[in-house]
Amino acid sequence: MTLSSTAPKSSNSPSWLDEIPARLADIERAHLLRRRRVVQPAGGARLLVDGQPMLAFCSNDYLGLASHPALAEAAREATRTFGVGSGGSPLVSGHSAANDALEHELAAYVQLPRALYFYAGYATNTGIIPALVGEGDALFSDALNHACLIDGARLSRATIHRYPHADLATLQAQLAASPARRKLVISDAVFSMDGDLIDIPALLALCERYDALLLLDDAHGFGVLGPQGRGSLAQAGLTGAAASRRVLYMATLGKAAGVAGAFVAGDAALIEWLLQKTRTYIFATAAPPLLASALRQSLQLMAAADDRRAHLAALITQLRTGLAHLPEALGWYLLPSTTPVQALVIGSNEAALAVMDGLRAQGLWVPAIRPPTVPAGTARLRIALSAAHTAADVEQLVNALHTLAAAHGGNINGPGSV
Repeated sequence: MTLSSTAPKSSNSPSWLDEIPARLADIERAHLLRRRRVVQPAGGARLLVDGQPMLAFCSNDYLGLASHPALAEAAREATRTFGVGSGGSPLVSGHSAANDALEHELAAYVQLPRALYFYAGYATNTGIIPALVGEGDALFSDALNHACLIDGARLSRATIHRYPHADLATLQAQLAASPARRKLVISDAVFSMDGDLIDIPALLALCERYDALLLLDDAHGFGVLGPQGRGSLAQAGLTGAAASRRVLYMATLGKAAGVAGAFVAGDAALIEWLLQKTRTYIFATAAPPLLASALRQSLQLMAAADDRRAHLAALITQLRTGLAHLPEALGWYLLPSTTPVQALVIGSNEAALAVMDGLRAQGLWVPAIRPPTVPAGTARLRIALSAAHTAADVEQLVNALHTLAAAHGGNINGPGSV
């Protein structure tokens, strides 16, 4: 075999790698550069953020279970039995007795026939969607779906039909017009950046009418909504005897459950299909048994956490009441939501960062969410409430926002100006 005689490029020749610093500078000028913070729990809803004490409104630990001593003890005890790592993929040697028990308990908790436990939510959706549909099939996706649903749709190579957020009339027209034999509708149940809840019964009715499968991502409803926190599907009365075989229910376990991982539940045959065909499940190391053991304890705590959910509901009402009368000239507005995700839309990236900085100066950590996570012109504060918060915590946040609003009168000039 003759090798090419073309000389390699000189190390001094221009390279596309040389463009990266300038492209990073462009991102920073657009106020879109992200920075990580070093975080350590400091009790309740308080964190040490880069060494500074903060009252945090940014965690998805909706029930305040992440630091619960019972979860820590369950994890410690599991390490004595199982060690730390799982040692293999689930279909080789990684499916421990703890993981197996957790799957049965998850299925019972959400009142669906069978569940499959994954090590991460992102890997769940990016894996199960390509296992369900492929080239020649049709996929229908809400415009505000989470990135993992979007990426799973792209990886599937199915024909993607994107419909405006919660616009079920458009979805119906798309389903009616599609000649595809296999159809899959994918949607968040609670939308992560807006906090609103999709009309699940109406969505399922369309899927029944047009022979489509429905995948619901309930990352932000599981543990919070429905009887005993069994999730959005249970709240809609569509579990147990009322469950439909064409619904796959997915939820993450690092939010209200307080640990890590995710699961998908539904018809037993569909779950078996996913076990056999989902590449992100088959070819990845299984979640450690210590996490599965902590999650088994978490399910017990969530089932008995009606007091935490009632407290959380009261905090949501308190926040919404307190922010109902921001000055109209400011242009800020709170999106409709009955969930712990409360989005205060500010507008520009620059202004959202400025408000975030103003709150941080008062010891409050509320993240500014910017494009591409949300549509351009709708940069916002994503206020995440938790049962770990107190009424006094929420009052402090409301007062701080009113103080900022009064001080600036809608004229916020940029980061550092507050």
